[in-house]
Amino acid sequence: MNAMTSFKPAGLSARSSRVPMLASDAGLSKYLDEIKKFPMLDPDEEFMLAKRFYEHEDTAAAHRLVTSHLRLVAKIAMGYRYYGLPVSDLISEGNVGLMRAVRKFEPDRGFRLATYAMWWIKAAINEHVLNSWSLVKVGTVAAQKKLFFNLRKLKAKLGLYDEGDIPHEAAETIAKRLDVSTKEVHDMNRRLSLGDSSLNQPVGEEADLQRQDLLVDDRPNQETVLGDSQERTVGMKLLREALDVLTPRERTVIEQRRLIDEPRTLEDIGVDFGISRERVRQIENKAFAKLQKAVLDAITSIESAVSKALPHKIAA
Repeated sequence: MNAMTSFKPAGLSARSSRVPMLASDAGLSKYLDEIKKFPMLDPDEEFMLAKRFYEHEDTAAAHRLVTSHLRLVAKIAMGYRYYGLPVSDLISEGNVGLMRAVRKFEPDRGFRLATYAMWWIKAAINEHVLNSWSLVKVGTVAAQKKLFFNLRKLKAKLGLYDEGDIPHEAAETIAKRLDVSTKEVHDMNRRLSLGDSSLNQPVGEEADLQRQDLLVDDRPNQETVLGDSQERTVGMKLLREALDVLTPRERTVIEQRRLIDEPRTLEDIGVDFGISRERVRQIENKAFAKLQKAVLDAITSIESAVSKALPHKIAA
């Protein structure tokens, strides 16, 4: 692929919209020389071109506005090169932001295109950096984005140039300046210092041991999951059998007071049976005691049967 290529921005015609684009960092010097060939615009000329595009959608005028500001994009993009991303990608994203700015620029407001376009260019590059810098998304809210893009600058002002942890006092200063917590400052500093690392990276001298082999799985193991499932199954079986020892009224009270997601009140159940609230409470307590005893008796019977059978199995 050639280092220099061209593309057609949305809204510009094929005849007049050939804008140089940097295809790889290898062609950076050539690209910078190429965009210097496009003349800068004086205020009056810029205003007339912007009016022609704004009022008549003159794509030739838009092309001149875009190409005359490509150097601005390159300058801004260079300020982001320390994030470890290809400069060619940063410039390409910045050019997209520039074209959006040209399409939305209103010349009658009285300021220069560069002043307006700068914010669109930075916004496009910022979004690209946040989406590409790490496999794990960073800067999900405005405060974190501000922290991401200003942490290195503030560290430099405080004389912190190493990649280690930030001293607590410095972290408090940065947190106050950017309106975030000190924990967020420390977390972001570690993210920026360490970056991403592959889970397949070998650990130590053993070539077969990888980082992913040392990760702890917090989920229950298969034995625990199976044991819990069997315990729930046995428990439900014992409960169903124990319910048979209750009278129909006792069973209804227990089901509506203890075995549904939204238990009914004593008053509502009393109305159904034509009895007082206190009487329903007495029935519930008596039924629950009978239910507990039935379940415990069943468990004791099972344990007794298992203990009697176990010696014979071992001997066999």
